Amino acid sequence: MKNSLLSKIVIVLFLISFVFSQEKIPNLRLKMINGKYAKLHDFLKDGPMIIDFWATWCEPCKKQMKYLNIFNNHFKQSGFKVLAVNTDTPKSMSKVKSYVRTKKFEFEVAVDPNSQIKKKMKVLQMPTTILVDQSGEIIFRHQGYLPGDEHDILKEIYDLLDKTEISYEKLNLNKNNNKQLKTGADVDF
Repeated sequence: MKNSLLSKIVIVLFLISFVFSQEKIPNLRLKMINGKYAKLHDFLKDGPMIIDFWATWCEPCKKQMKYLNIFNNHFKQSGFKVLAVNTDTPKSMSKVKSYVRTKKFEFEVAVDPNSQIKKKMKVLQMPTTILVDQSGEIIFRHQGYLPGDEHDILKEIYDLLDKTEISYEKLNLNKNNNKQLKTGADVDF
């Protein structure tokens, strides 16, 4: 009787730990927009990061990307970075480089024309934003984008940086938004 109860407790504890365990990102080989290759874990050497999956045909992706650029530029002194993984098909891959260049995005961009990385990272919807700590554990996963979601993502960045005791300056998204609007609004059609 005691062995039966003990084995049930062990099984329950195992299942609970499995359900609540955090998933690690695989160390995948990425083709960067500049044609070079990098390993996903190479981006974690300096600190945590966001991995964002997007496509040129995805309007919510494009709206969110300006915030990803703000996050990348604001937190880079803390070792934080953004990696955007484009999932366009091989036929439309030529649009990616010109889109990133015209928008003057400063974060790293990888391309995944055959959706291999997208599948391995279990991405089902565009955009999918994944916050990863420096050890490669997925801390937060967000699918889709609606105006205001950038505040939720920023809160998760703050929580991660606080938890890992990485110093940073607070970011006022409203100030950045107003500054962008005053210098000329970019409109995507």
